Amino acid sequence: MENTYRIAILDMNAGVQNEGMRCIQMISGQFLEQEGIKGNYDIFSVRTENELPDIKDYDIFISSGGPGSPLVQGESWEAPYFDFLDSILTHNLINHNKKFVFLICHSFQLAVLHWDLAKVTKRKSTSFGIMPVHKTDFGKTDELLEGLYNPFYAVDSRDYQVVRPNKLKIENMGGSILCKEKMRNHIQLERAIMAIRFSEEIIGVQFHPEADAEGMMRYFQKKEKRSQIVKRYGSKKYIQMMDFLDDDDKILMTHKLIIPRFLARAAEHIEENRYVPL
Repeated sequence: MENTYRIAILDMNAGVQNEGMRCIQMISGQFLEQEGIKGNYDIFSVRTENELPDIKDYDIFISSGGPGSPLVQGESWEAPYFDFLDSILTHNLINHNKKFVFLICHSFQLAVLHWDLAKVTKRKSTSFGIMPVHKTDFGKTDELLEGLYNPFYAVDSRDYQVVRPNKLKIENMGGSILCKEKMRNHIQLERAIMAIRFSEEIIGVQFHPEADAEGMMRYFQKKEKRSQIVKRYGSKKYIQMMDFLDDDDKILMTHKLIIPRFLARAAEHIEENRYVPL
């Protein structure tokens, strides 16, 4: 008997062309193509079309990264998006059939702000490249990060950061901080939070685990993109990024493990509770 899963992909890119959505769709498609699994994914353009899924219709939700400030701007999609996040929390509190959510970068920042779990501030400079991500003690034992080195590497692209967490609020949600950014011993700045397990079913990351090495390499080898990176960050940064993309121990491992494992664990929990009477 095949198990059926319905995945909603929330596109938070505001119409800006990017590689992230291609990667999320690819990972979701690969999950649904496995033996014994069937289902579908649908895409919702949150920031351009004010589209949001009805949580009754889906089991798993992946909310993408996106450009711009995560600070509340009063745009028409914001309140419905925050209601969506709250509706998942409420559903999971009172139902056996849990809903599972993975929040990436911009979506992660929005959730942290909305639930008032930490401060989200503008960085002194953009963090861009393939960066080391360090596990906390909680991260070292969390099943999501099993098999990854400490530190592991991930694509990082952000002008904002999550800092000064309210650890009590996070713990009261049933959550924990899983990762922090690279150590900078020569700079007296707080290390930003890179991943939070908000609850058993809801996970958020500041980096881009969806990024695949082959696609990113094609993307960054484009003449206009290469010129942009070299002009803004220098040729040394560009060469380092391309070297890391060619390293199987860097983002290839992150791409293969994190979101696929989230989907697999979500599927296991859904099946365990699918036929539990309310």
